[in-house]
Amino acid sequence: MEKYLIFNALNYPIITVLLVVPLIGAVFTLFLKKKSLLRVWGLAVTFLTAALSLPLYFNFDLTTPKYQFVELGHWFPSLHLNYVVGVDGISVLLVMLTTFIMPLCILCSWTYIKERFKEFVIVILIIETTMIGVFVSLNTVLFYIFWEAMLVPMYLIIAVWGGPRKDYASVKFFLYTFIGSIFLLVSIIALYIKTGTFFIPELMDHTYAFGYQMWIFLGCTLAFAIKIPMFPFHTWLPAAHVEAPTAGSVILASILLKMGGYGFLRFCLPIAPAATFYCMPYLLAFSIISIVYGGYLALGQSDIKKLIAYSSVGHMGFVTLGIFLLNAQGIKGAILQMINHGITTGALFICIGIIYERTHSRELKDNSALGMMMPIYVTFLGIFSLSSLGFPGTNSFVGELLVLMGAFSENKLVGALAIPGAILAAAYMLRLLQKMVWADSDGHAHHHKPGHHVLSDLNGREIFTLFTLAVFVFWIGFHPTPLLDVMDSSVTHLLHQLEAGMHHVGGAIHH
Repeated sequence: MEKYLIFNALNYPIITVLLVVPLIGAVFTLFLKKKSLLRVWGLAVTFLTAALSLPLYFNFDLTTPKYQFVELGHWFPSLHLNYVVGVDGISVLLVMLTTFIMPLCILCSWTYIKERFKEFVIVILIIETTMIGVFVSLNTVLFYIFWEAMLVPMYLIIAVWGGPRKDYASVKFFLYTFIGSIFLLVSIIALYIKTGTFFIPELMDHTYAFGYQMWIFLGCTLAFAIKIPMFPFHTWLPAAHVEAPTAGSVILASILLKMGGYGFLRFCLPIAPAATFYCMPYLLAFSIISIVYGGYLALGQSDIKKLIAYSSVGHMGFVTLGIFLLNAQGIKGAILQMINHGITTGALFICIGIIYERTHSRELKDNSALGMMMPIYVTFLGIFSLSSLGFPGTNSFVGELLVLMGAFSENKLVGALAIPGAILAAAYMLRLLQKMVWADSDGHAHHHKPGHHVLSDLNGREIFTLFTLAVFVFWIGFHPTPLLDVMDSSVTHLLHQLEAGMHHVGGAIHH
C-alpha cells in the first residue's frame, strides 16, 4: 500500500478535519434560532473549512503522482475495508474548488432563502462533507457512500427551496442519478470479487481481461455520464437548475457535475484502459454531440437560467472530449476546464439569482436594458459571459485551447467538429449580454410596474461574492501555470497507466 501513498506529514489529520468541520457546524446549527446568527454561522463554518483546506495546496508535492496527506484507519479488516483518504494532483484541485465555492453559496442565499434558513444551512454543510468525501476517498466503498449520500441533501435543496415545479425536478434528479449509481455499485462489487480489494490504487494495478474491462467500463461510464451529464442523459439537468435556488444551481454546476469527470479519470481510464481505448471514438462522438447540442439549445432559450443550464451541457462536453482524447493536452485541458466551469458558471448562476431577487423573473424580456440602472452588475455579468464563451485572457480560454490543441493533435476531424460548439457559445452568450445590457423591449416596463422599485445596483455583499470569482477568472486566464503544475505528475502517471494497461492485455485493441 505504501508504494502508492505519502502519509500525512502535517501535525493534524487535515482531510478528516475537512470532512468533520462542516458536520460539527451542522450539529451546532440546530441550537441557533435567529436568522442573522444562522447566516453568520453558516458563513463562518464554510470560510473556516476553506481556510483549513489551504495547506493541501501550499504543501502539495509537485514531483510525485502518489496520493498525499493520506490517512489510514481500519474499518472492517476482515473485508479489507479501510478508511483511507488522500489527494493527488487531480483531486486536490477539486477539493479546493469545493471548499472555495461553499462560502459563496451562503453569501448568495443571504436574502434569497426566506424560509427554513436553519435547515438550509444544515443541508449546505452536510452536502459539503459529502462532496469533499467523493474527491478524497481512496476506497471504492467509501467513495460510493459519499457519492450516494450527496443525493439526499441535493434532493432536499431542490424539493424544499426550489421553484414551482420543484417536486418534478427533484424526483427526476434523484431517480436519474440513483439509477446510474446502481451500475457503479455493481461494478465496485464485481471488482472486489475479482481482486479481493476495495483499495483504488491496487485496483488500478490489476490486469483484467478485455471482456471484463468492457463490463466494468460500461457500468462506471453510465453512472458518470449521467452525473456530468452527457448527451443523451442530460435531460434532468435543465429542470434541476431552473427549479433549484441559487445556491443549489451553483453547487450543481460548480461541483456536482465535476464528479462525473472525476469518476472517468479515477475509475474508467486507469482500471479499464483497453476498454477506454476501444470506446474512445464513441465517447468522443457523444462529447461533440453534447457540445453542439447543448450550445444549440442554449441559443433558443428565453429563460436565463435554462440558457446557462444548457450551456453547461456544452461546456461539460468539452471536459469529456478532453478526457477521452487520451493525451496530455486533452486531459489537462479537461481538468482545468472543470475548475473553470465551476468558477464561471457558478458566477453566472449567482448573477441570475441577484437579478431574480429584484425583478422576480428569469425571462430575458423582463430583465433587459439593465446597463443604465445596474452598471456594476452588468460589468460582472460581462466578465463572466466573456469567460463562458472562452474569450482570450479569461480562464475558460486556456482550458478550451488545451482541449482543442489535444483534439487537433489526435484527429483533425475531431478538432474541427468541436469548433461549432465554441462558435455557438459566443452566439448565445453575446445574445444574453445584448438583451440584458442594452436591448430595450416591452419588458423594460417591468422594472417600473406597481410594486417594483427602480432596480438597485449591487450591494457590498454581492460585489464581494462576484469580485472573488472574477479574480480567479483573470488569474487563471493570465497565469494558469500553478494549476497545470499541480496536475502534471498525476496526468503523466495516468497516461502511463493507460499505456501499461494496453500492453498487459496484449494489445488486443490497437489505438
